[in-house]
Amino acid sequence: MNRLLEAELIYGRLLAVTEPHLVARYNKALSGFGLKATALTEFDIDMTGFSPQIAAELGDKDYLDPNRVNRRFVILTPEQESLPVVHTSFSNTAGLMHEFFTANARAINAVTIKDALYGEIEDSVATVESLEDLLSINEVQFRVLSAEDLLGKAGELRQLADRLQSEPNAWRDDALLNRMVELAKLTGDIRQNVLVPDKLVFRHDAFWANHFGGTYVFVDDKATTVICDPSAPGFRRSRPWQVSYVSIKDPAQIFDFLAKTGRIELPRASWVADSGLYALRAEMAAIGLAYGSDPTMDFSKVDAVWLQTFLHRNAESVAKDGTYPFLQEMTRAIAATGSLRIAEVAPALRFLLIRARPDHPDQWLTNRLISQMTPFDFVSRFIFDKQGFYDAYEGFSDGFREFVVSRLSQTYLQDKAGFRKRLYGIGEDDNA
Repeated sequence: MNRLLEAELIYGRLLAVTEPHLVARYNKALSGFGLKATALTEFDIDMTGFSPQIAAELGDKDYLDPNRVNRRFVILTPEQESLPVVHTSFSNTAGLMHEFFTANARAINAVTIKDALYGEIEDSVATVESLEDLLSINEVQFRVLSAEDLLGKAGELRQLADRLQSEPNAWRDDALLNRMVELAKLTGDIRQNVLVPDKLVFRHDAFWANHFGGTYVFVDDKATTVICDPSAPGFRRSRPWQVSYVSIKDPAQIFDFLAKTGRIELPRASWVADSGLYALRAEMAAIGLAYGSDPTMDFSKVDAVWLQTFLHRNAESVAKDGTYPFLQEMTRAIAATGSLRIAEVAPALRFLLIRARPDHPDQWLTNRLISQMTPFDFVSRFIFDKQGFYDAYEGFSDGFREFVVSRLSQTYLQDKAGFRKRLYGIGEDDNA
């Protein structure tokens, strides 16, 4: 993974924690979780407080996600809101964290001046043993503590203040008054500074979970649809009157669901012509074919001329695979007619021709599913399904790894927002 680290294609845009008092607060949070304190004096963290260096030190990438549910978090500074989430079992962790930061901005700003917040995003289940467990998660609650117990002290001060107002002779209690002064020195005036987060419960809607080989849960008005491997426990048995089940191995049903629920843009010249998406996928298909033919070849020479030479010299295998010529044909057809008859396209090939509808709330989740259905397109996979990309990357030859890193660095990383907007029609996202 060194190439990915150096190119900031993994664990990029993290926040460096270097100040001793912040390290000390982080260690108190670790202790609150029952974990060993870090010996590191410097480390990086993501939005949730996850640190790849501490994960390596502990030998546990899931130290903030021990059961892959009820995700833990550590907030040292409000600046974490602008960071990505680099390790999670649920695709909507970043969204939930954003909601928490936004709803409780005043409290987080006030508390983190003197303290750190930590806790868990509590679901309704402790472990995930079947699809029923995932389906039962409708909302989450943030259970919040503080490293220096500033929240506890603020709560105590509020109780004492209430006593002072409600009990006629409380003002004569020197011990009570002295304790209030002592606490106020630590918390400040709690009438002005909101220290306790007041919104802790949030909806848990559509998401991807890394359980059972990867599970998609889409939520519509009165219907829930699960897309996963049919071997997952509870498939077609958990709430069959309420939930529709689609096998991840059935491209026809997956496409039908995405189309009927308005989650995708069908192939039309209005977006295809200027996006360059078909050209990217055609290039990715050709490169994937080249890699499949000889994983040890020198990919440092790959450019437009090299690619055309490869295609000409391997015309038979290119035709047999069919992906590259299919995309070329579809590009010409759309240019000539403005649209395609998608029903006439084989189900497995339809995913080459679509993208998520940019104005749909599930656009990122849908693009993730599409990228999983077109795995040779490592650029789209990296953008929308980083875990899938990293898993595939591990199996690449060394030379191909170098090419993949170079390709991503020279294209996507040069202008991420512009690249996403042009090809997929969407803008900013903090997971990207």
